[in-house]
Amino acid sequence: MNKVTTANKFMVINGERVPFSGEKNILSVVRKAGIDLPTLCYYSELSVYGSCRMCMVEDQRGNIITACSTPPKNGMEIKTNTPRLKKYRKNILRLYLASHNRECTTCPRNTTCKLQDLAIRFGIEEIKFDKTDKAWKDEYKIDNSSPSITRDPNKCIQCGDCVRMCNETQNVGAIDFALRGYELKVCPAFDMPLAETECVNCGQCAAVCPTGAVTIKNDVPSVWKAIYDDKKRVVAQIAPAVRVALGEEFGISKGENVMPLIVAAMRKIGFDEIYDTSFSADLTVIEETNEFLGKLESGAKLPLFTSCCPAWVSYVEEKHPELMPQVSTCKSPQQMFGSVIKAYAKDKYQDDEKETIVVSVMPCTAKKAEAGRAEFVTEGSKDVDIVLTTKGLADMIYESGIVFKELEPEALDMPFGMYSGAGLIFGVTGGVTEAVIRKVIKDKSHASINNVKFCGARGMEGIKEFDLPLEDGETVLKIAVVSGLGNAEQLIRKMEAGEAFYHFIEVMACPGGCIGGAGQPFGLRNTKRLRAESIYASDKQTQLRHADENPVIPDLYNTLLKDRTHELLHVHYHK
Repeated sequence: MNKVTTANKFMVINGERVPFSGEKNILSVVRKAGIDLPTLCYYSELSVYGSCRMCMVEDQRGNIITACSTPPKNGMEIKTNTPRLKKYRKNILRLYLASHNRECTTCPRNTTCKLQDLAIRFGIEEIKFDKTDKAWKDEYKIDNSSPSITRDPNKCIQCGDCVRMCNETQNVGAIDFALRGYELKVCPAFDMPLAETECVNCGQCAAVCPTGAVTIKNDVPSVWKAIYDDKKRVVAQIAPAVRVALGEEFGISKGENVMPLIVAAMRKIGFDEIYDTSFSADLTVIEETNEFLGKLESGAKLPLFTSCCPAWVSYVEEKHPELMPQVSTCKSPQQMFGSVIKAYAKDKYQDDEKETIVVSVMPCTAKKAEAGRAEFVTEGSKDVDIVLTTKGLADMIYESGIVFKELEPEALDMPFGMYSGAGLIFGVTGGVTEAVIRKVIKDKSHASINNVKFCGARGMEGIKEFDLPLEDGETVLKIAVVSGLGNAEQLIRKMEAGEAFYHFIEVMACPGGCIGGAGQPFGLRNTKRLRAESIYASDKQTQLRHADENPVIPDLYNTLLKDRTHELLHVHYHK
């Protein structure tokens, strides 16, 4: 008898042999065969819940099994599209729709809702079941308490995606299942408003929600209002990760850098000045590196944790307040840019009565909460007035009737359109660390900068640890790079147990870093990888590779920032 190996295992799917090796469930093998089994509760990067039952298949004995929670077996025969399965799937969809608020045209997820997509795909033209009280008596109030996220329980299908993301991946636990049976619902503890929970505003719950039950706060109307106001000068900053994701909303290849088209679109929309947050990321590199080296030389308590991610800062405040003294005092690049541009505009437009409004275009939902913090008010004015997500900007472009793919590329405004590759790579997990290393090393030749990419900071792993020998031959820095708050918690526990020590730790709340932010078009690991590769390719094409090369910054320190560096670029958090 021939021994069955991983190399020759196969399943029979709809009469055709399909080899498999390493696939953890039948669903993966079916998709490998080019068949898109429907799902509402399955994400390959979350644990399997198996609640929606849409991915059911029929085996050779006539048994109905869920493809997402059943491992493949050698020689197993299944069918994916029998009359029985089609009937079951349609009835499941009808049951979902019977208990669902079906005001689709006014839902934020209209055209991007998985439930809506499946209803269209399976030709659901009528609902055979009675309308339930839950869907039609507005039993649940919409929760608008959060500055970043809106919860509409009336559109929840209890798939558990948000619960698993919040609890398993992010270790926050702001939402969970409550009650049982017909009364089952997803909500915070005691049904509190989201703003009163431990929610850190990362928005990853909204990223995986298949319907409109959890969505990102829409600040587009506020931006339009500012643009239409002749008494306001609307200045925009665009985060590094936005350029490699926004094109996906307009049919452009995943990961393609569309920054020149973004600038062109925003000019047509009516923004007065358009800059790049990569510029203030260069400032962050300089300030954070100086802070780190100062702590290293003085013997201060380490590690130094980065402060660029506001969801991470909120997580430390909620879960580990004892670590707040070790979080960098540097403002995030968004807030640095806001405070600098407000001070710059005040000097430049002294005789102009227009008010400067700073609009950030960010991949991140937590930036909305960050912009509203009391710490980020300078001379009575918010550093950043409005935060748009990548998808929010896409909505404005759609609404304006701009044909994005046909735009002529345009350049950013100066002086804050100047940036280095070090600032640009902030959009990827490990980017802040790599940028700091480029600043720390003494040899800043082209070859040396290129070699930094091999230090261990790059890659999509949730936890990366490596040693960095300095050029003095004596000092070896222990560094960790983390994305996903659950991974950050693992690292903290290792440190608390005395199992690990680090000098410097970068933390980004979203898996993959800002390229995987909840304000971006949704993408799994491969999409994030393509975005990361595009950012690194753009970094190699920049003329300036490290923050010290940015010619605007020395002049800024000698003028605008003179005697105001701490005021404009640093912060002391108080919850």
